[in-house]
Amino acid sequence: MPNRLIDQTSPYLLQHAHNPVDWYPWGEEALHRATTENKPIIVSIGYAACHWCHVMERESFEDEEVAQLMNQHFVCIKVDREERPDIDKIYMDAVMVMTGQGGWPLNAIALPDGRPIYGGTYFRKDQWMRALGQVAGLYQQQPEQTEQYAVDLVNAMKRMDVLQPTDSKPFAQSDLQRISLQWMPQIDRKWGGRDVKANKFPLPANNIFLLRAAQLKQDEEIQAAVDITLEKMAFGGIYDHLGGGFARYSVDPYWKVPHFEKMLYDNGQLVSLYAEAYLQKPQALYKRLVFQTIDFLERELTSEEGGFYSSLDADSEGEEGKFYVWTYDEIEQLLGEDARLFGDYYNAHPFGNWEGNNILFVLETEEEFAKRWKLDVEEFKAKMQAGREILFQAREPRVRPGLDDKILTSWNALMLRGLVDAYLTFGEDRILQMAVKNAHFLRDKLTEGPRLFRNYKNGQRSISAFLDDYANLIDAYVSLYQATFEVQWLRQAELHVHHVLAHFSDPETDLFFYTSDEDPVLVRRKTERQDDVIPSSNSVLAKSLHTLGLILHKSDYLDRSLRMLQSMKTDLIQNPAWHANWGQLMLRHIYPHYEVAITGAEAGAFRQELIQQYHPNRIFAGGQEGDEIPILAQRFVKETTIYVCEGNRCQLPVTEVEKAVEMMGG
Repeated sequence: MPNRLIDQTSPYLLQHAHNPVDWYPWGEEALHRATTENKPIIVSIGYAACHWCHVMERESFEDEEVAQLMNQHFVCIKVDREERPDIDKIYMDAVMVMTGQGGWPLNAIALPDGRPIYGGTYFRKDQWMRALGQVAGLYQQQPEQTEQYAVDLVNAMKRMDVLQPTDSKPFAQSDLQRISLQWMPQIDRKWGGRDVKANKFPLPANNIFLLRAAQLKQDEEIQAAVDITLEKMAFGGIYDHLGGGFARYSVDPYWKVPHFEKMLYDNGQLVSLYAEAYLQKPQALYKRLVFQTIDFLERELTSEEGGFYSSLDADSEGEEGKFYVWTYDEIEQLLGEDARLFGDYYNAHPFGNWEGNNILFVLETEEEFAKRWKLDVEEFKAKMQAGREILFQAREPRVRPGLDDKILTSWNALMLRGLVDAYLTFGEDRILQMAVKNAHFLRDKLTEGPRLFRNYKNGQRSISAFLDDYANLIDAYVSLYQATFEVQWLRQAELHVHHVLAHFSDPETDLFFYTSDEDPVLVRRKTERQDDVIPSSNSVLAKSLHTLGLILHKSDYLDRSLRMLQSMKTDLIQNPAWHANWGQLMLRHIYPHYEVAITGAEAGAFRQELIQQYHPNRIFAGGQEGDEIPILAQRFVKETTIYVCEGNRCQLPVTEVEKAVEMMGG
């Protein structure tokens, strides 16, 4: 018999709809029952593509003995962390305080009012049953102890929100030098990324910061760190060499063995990263990754309406990675006499390179491999391309990983930004059309006046948006304006900014709460500040306020953005790897930043020419007469004209791209 999750739209919740556990979705019904019956609640949090979530479901939540214990002593609530990151952040903080580490599945036990008292991540069946018995006994026999523990834990969580003291001195290039000295020793100089022993994440915001810092600072050490990271990620098994798209992370320091789920948010940011890296250093490898990843998006994660789905599972047929790996015999049967050459290049062997199977990964470019083996380069590249196409077609009939087909505003916005960045770099109209279609979808289906919704599936939207939804969509709209010079996207961004200022502002700081004051408060209102696999909502919003302030001549936006950045100064300098998106904003303040206004019939073409001259600190506005925005006011003449400005102070107008480049130090 199905439980109460059967009526939900979240694929993750529906995965648990036939568990014997009496699951509730998060809501008043579950919380009211917990209060009425004086039972603690279990808040079990995960997501559809999560391998270890599936494992714990099979071992515990599908088990009648475990379910009986859970149902007898607790009110059990299942949460999709992607739909309800506000809930996830609360209980993740609690588990971090209690255990020093987090992850998914996330399993917390709380008092009937939601305050946490116990938690962890993955539990084996025996561990989970033992923990449930101990907590249930403590709650029944010593309720005052659980109350005190809840008080202490919530106070510890609140201390996590306190900003570190900072000075009021303006940011300077010496601050970047301090950041460099702090960060560079943490880089893996051989394999790229952070120097860790396992679980290596792409962290696109980090690499975009380092890419820009290297360019502005003309720093060879930082540049080398970026180059090795981009190359090794592209070579590794974390990238799907047949179908495009990146997995969420690798379980080793070599980018070889992925945790096979593919997430929309990673791929959106990685399209942005490799598109920008191509501008700085044009490489065929970067371009191929961008186009293959966009092909993957269009083929596997795009709805008919133009929205983007959330993820592909790590598992298929109950096995992690089964869709993506190969036996050597399969490769031989498909490629015949070319199998050995293909296997040598992609490190596929008769005994396998992972659990008896082969993950495809490379250790050098096709040119390097061909030269080393004294092969004709073009002939070798053609053989590899043919081999990839044959294996891709052979893979298509396999049982596919599960698709999480919910559509999330924040993640769609990250991919929308990625598409815009790819269009600006490569000028492909197909990419811009995908971006514009997605922007119209988000505006039409997930927007109600100035308010946004978080989720969409089967024509339904049910969850109020959080700060990351607003921040990332504002950023995407501002970028789309710069790619199209259509003022509607600028106006849409500003509409949402007004709403955020009214309903998310923290009156005690210059930052913004993650949740709106129009929604119920759970335990506490949190401010999200640390950049992780997704940049923090506050750092994204601070960057957009800066851009909008310059384009719209809004000094209050510029002032708020700078105060937000200033409040993060200590954290940024002491721990830059977890504040890299803040660091990108800092670069705008310590190096010249240019606002480029282009008026006239050829504004778009001029922008595309200027884009090809890479400069990290630069924004664009443009259009024809009638586009009345402050940065363009009174700048329309018959001939297409470029105005290069710094902080709204402009140099003499020019009509040639080369002269504008010279004004920006090119």
